[in-house]
Amino acid sequence: PPSLPMVIYGVMASVSVGQLFVAGLIPGLLMGLALMLMIFFLARRRGYQRDAAFSWSVLWQTFKRAIPSLFTPIIIVGGIMTGVFTPTEAAIAAVVYALFLGGVVYRILTWRRLFQVSMETIETTAVILLIVAGASIFAWILTSNQVAQQVVGLLGPLADNPVATLIIINVVLLIVGCFMETIAAITILVPVLLPLAVASGVDPVHFGVIMILNLMIGLLTPPVGMVLYVLSRVSNIPFERCMRGTLPFLVPLIVALLMVTFIPALSMWLPELIYR
Repeated sequence: PPSLPMVIYGVMASVSVGQLFVAGLIPGLLMGLALMLMIFFLARRRGYQRDAAFSWSVLWQTFKRAIPSLFTPIIIVGGIMTGVFTPTEAAIAAVVYALFLGGVVYRILTWRRLFQVSMETIETTAVILLIVAGASIFAWILTSNQVAQQVVGLLGPLADNPVATLIIINVVLLIVGCFMETIAAITILVPVLLPLAVASGVDPVHFGVIMILNLMIGLLTPPVGMVLYVLSRVSNIPFERCMRGTLPFLVPLIVALLMVTFIPALSMWLPELIYR
């Protein structure tokens, strides 16, 4: 949580957001494990040196130093879940707390540094909003030309073949994720693709996990890979280099996506255990 895409999907599909959160737990762990294996493979292949040996004492000392900073996600998630904050208000509270930590607790934030960070934030936000604006225009073009409805019309005869339907839906979502902002894609495609998935015997909660995972992978793919643009801006690394560095990690993500798609129990076991 707060996982805004799942909240938007839950509203659009009239599905329990709680079930969606629970359904995403095992797929999330699976994605993490797949990425860890890829990191291990690349580290061995490229000959990366080992880090310092693990030490419980170092872990404890580091944890104690990090305790003030760890309260930031607690403020955000706790405030939203308890109803104290809206998501926007939680963001403001987190910024105020971060300023308090930097200026009072750690004393590393000077007025000059604050001004510099503010300017960098404005520039990064402007780049992101330009991408969102471009994606919104593209979404409007697709909607006005009824592209999604035409795609469903082509896929309709495949409703009796769930495997073929899921493969095509995954391909469509991966392609859309390359060009369209996530929230816009969910808003446009859920009313179109969900009935097709349900007609093929796919549970709406399971389909929600499939859709969100597809569109999150889209955040790492050009030309509208928003995460790549943010990474490039924050790290001062050229966009092309960020894209090349990210490509190997698309492999484990797509493998995890296929496993989640064709092994429904990965998504549905916990919701059925807890809610049904």
